[in-house]
Order: sequence, then structure tokens, then C-alpha cells
Amino acid sequence: MKKTIVLVAALLMVTSVFLAVSASESGKLIIWADETRAPILQEVATTFQDAYGVPVEVQEIGFGDIRGQLATAGPAGEGPDIIIGAHDWLGELIQNGLIEPIVLPEAVKNEFDPVAIDAFSWGGQLYGLPYATECVALIYNKDLVPEVPATFEDLLTTAKGLTDQEAGEYGFLIQEPDPYHTFALFSAGGGYIFGTNPDGTLNPCDIGLDNAGAIAGATLLDQMVKDGIEVAGADYGMVTGLFNTGKLAMMIGGPWTLPDAQKGGINYGVAPIPTINGNAPKVFVGVQGFMVSAFSENKVLANLFIKDFLVNNDVMLKLYTAGGRPPAYLPTLTQVSDNADIQGFAASAANGYPMPKIPEMGSVWSAWSDALQLIVSQQAEPAEAMGDAVDQIKALLKCEQ
Repeated sequence: MKKTIVLVAALLMVTSVFLAVSASESGKLIIWADETRAPILQEVATTFQDAYGVPVEVQEIGFGDIRGQLATAGPAGEGPDIIIGAHDWLGELIQNGLIEPIVLPEAVKNEFDPVAIDAFSWGGQLYGLPYATECVALIYNKDLVPEVPATFEDLLTTAKGLTDQEAGEYGFLIQEPDPYHTFALFSAGGGYIFGTNPDGTLNPCDIGLDNAGAIAGATLLDQMVKDGIEVAGADYGMVTGLFNTGKLAMMIGGPWTLPDAQKGGINYGVAPIPTINGNAPKVFVGVQGFMVSAFSENKVLANLFIKDFLVNNDVMLKLYTAGGRPPAYLPTLTQVSDNADIQGFAASAANGYPMPKIPEMGSVWSAWSDALQLIVSQQAEPAEAMGDAVDQIKALLKCEQ
């Protein structure tokens, strides 16, 4: 009996939390945003309310909690009208009926980075308004490498000349075994994660990590180890630690690595990864944006808020300043043209590949990482390692083989 009472009390407490946090109701907009973006959206909310007399409530929810809370609160009628989220939530949210397409004129879409629009698209429809992109790029020490090598082949030649492993000095390193940072090698030759269905959605059983282009990338990584450039065990701590102390000339890294490089006094630059065998490599791109709940009581108002009150340079500039990531809104990206770091990452993202936005991506990382470990530790040939990885992924996803 006591256990039952405790359980009921716990359920009531959880329900009351959702009731206190949000409840979409006709004629009032509820927005869920994280602590970084909430103050900016509150300013926009005030402007919207003044213009239309419609109350807007911005509720602060931890970024990592928004998706899970929407899944629980939305179907119960207690969710928000608009959420901030990542594009790679899309597959899960759409498949569970939690969000719906937004309405954005083509002329407005054209004001955004095409990769960011692609990231929030599904089956020919747009499910979110992007505002920021994030990816890796080539980060180099200008005192050791004054100019970005014209090609990846030039980069490796330069790296080999700067590498003295006995002295603890390196020319170029990629974090290993790390698929996220290594993907550029695979994508340059045509390697991919998932193929696409006729409607443009991803096909989880069409896996391109063992095609000819992917094997070429894995073989290149293998040769970098054989040439004494790449080393097994080059994890995040080792790679960034060497770079931040001036003992590594070049690395593949994201904007999150720059604050420590700045503290180390490194004279660095950011640029797209050079062409590999004449092909521009694609890096994974993450995009953040605004989505409309399928359970919203105010879908017309939500779309109006997004289209007419978020798509402007003032708001996008504030979001950029708060988040420190390249704006997806091209007029704002142009306005911050004096920030070389942002422009370097934006140029890398412009040729990027949106992180696959289906839940099946979770089954890819481990097998791919294991394959990279076998390659860099010289325990398996590239084709064998990647072929086995794809077999493992297909087995996890129950694909016909």
C-alpha cells in the first residue's frame, strides 16, 4: 500500500512539473529554449506581443532535455508550440509524430545556408528554421604552416617534414579512432553513411562505408600511419594538447577547441580541409533551429512568429553572439565577415554533409570506431575492417545481407 501511495505521488509530481513548465493553449504561444537562447527569445516575444496582442511565454529548458520532455508532454497536451533543437533529432521527432512542417517562402529559404536548409528538410518538406551551423575544419599553426596547403597531398608532405615523433613533434593528426573527425577522408572519394530513398529520406540499409570511395579513405588513413604521420592513440587530449603547446602544426578540429588554443597563445588559422585526389571532402555538419510542435494549439501563430520575427538580422546576430557558431542566415554571416574563425568553419560547413537525422545513426558509431582502431593499430587491412563494420551495422539494423 505504501509503495502504491509513493508511486502515485511520484507520478503526480512529474505531471505537475509538466503542468508548471508549459501547456499549449489557444491564443498564447509557449516556447521552450535553453538558457543561452531564452533571454534573446524573450526580447522577441515582447515585440511579438506588442505587435499582435498575443501573449508569449518563453520557458527555459535544458537543451538536452527538450526532446525527451516534448515526447512526454506533447501527446499529453502539455507541450510547447515552438522548440529549439538540433536537426539530427528530426527523424525521431517526425517518426513519433511530435513536430510538423513549417511554412517558409522560397525567397526566405534562399537567405539561408543551403546545407542548413537541407539539414532541416525531410521528404521534400521543411521542419525547422535553422539559425546556426557547427562542424570541423582544418586548424593550423600559422607559425609552423604559414599558408594552408593547396591539396591534402601537399598537407601530408608538409606534415611529414614537420614530424619528429621522438621529439614529440607532429605535423598533422586526426583524433583516432574517431569517425566524426575522420569522415572527411571517407567522403572525399564518395563514401557515405546512408543512401537516400526516392523521396529524399535516408535509407538505413544502404550503407556506403565500404564502397570504393570509403575504402580509398580508409587506405589513406592506413598509409598515414605507415608513413609515421598518424599515430594510434591520438585521442582528443593528445591532439589538442600538442596543438595548444605548439608541438602540432595541423589538426582537424571544431570551434570548441579554439578557446584553449587562444589561451596557449597559438597563432592559428581555420580553413576547409584541402582537396583529396582533387575532390573536396565533406565534413559532418550539425545545425540548430526552431521547430513547431505537432500538438501546438497555435500553429498559424507559431509559423508567423518564426517567419516574421526570427528571420531578421538583428535576432540572428544576437543568437550568433550568444552561441558563437556560424550563422545559418546568410546576411548575418556576411555581417560577421571580419571573424576569420567563423568564416573558416562556415566555409567548411558550406560543402558539408548534415549529420544523418535518423535514429539508426546510433548503430553506426561503435562498429565504425572499432574499424578505425583496427586500421590505425595496423591489425586489419582497410577493406577488411570496413567490410566487417558494415556487416555489423546491417546486422544491428536487421538489414538483408
